[in-house]
Amino acid sequence: MRRLILASTSPYRKQLLERLGLAFQTAKPDIDESALAGEAPKDTALRLSMAKARAVAAAWPDSIVIGSDQVASCEGRRLDKPGSHANAVEQLSWLSGRIAQFDTGLSLLDTGTGRIAAEVVRCRVHFRTLSPDRIEAYLRREQPYDCAGSAKAEGLGIALIERIETDDPTSLIGLPLIAVTKLLEEFGISPV
Repeated sequence: MRRLILASTSPYRKQLLERLGLAFQTAKPDIDESALAGEAPKDTALRLSMAKARAVAAAWPDSIVIGSDQVASCEGRRLDKPGSHANAVEQLSWLSGRIAQFDTGLSLLDTGTGRIAAEVVRCRVHFRTLSPDRIEAYLRREQPYDCAGSAKAEGLGIALIERIETDDPTSLIGLPLIAVTKLLEEFGISPV
């Protein structure tokens, strides 16, 4: 089987890909992750997933490289990783009672042929109405400062969510495994 490379150093994406039981290595993509002016979130996610795959491709000949990127937004506002407690409080206070979109771009690149297969998986997250006390209690326990939207759904953040709409539940964590499996099969790789 050809080498499989995850173009990410995210521990969340690594843990997700490990679920498929395939041997893979990780590589850090060095790219500018800024959105372009006027670019829709789904377009940003797809462009950056391709850029990540291409950024590590040269170092891995005859491999399949997986690039993934997620852009969160709500009512036209992008939701970046908060990075601090104060930013997370502001973000969750604003998200209270609203619906956020998480667009996850996924790109698989065959470094031998240059062929790329890609798609975007959307997840809509309905947030509960969140009191300041609930937000503070959550942030003290979870400290999700590296998660877009400040709600780590694979942890305690699930308690802030009323409902999730998606075809691929792992997309919310950052690597849509249903889509990964489908695209891997296009390259002749199947986990089962």
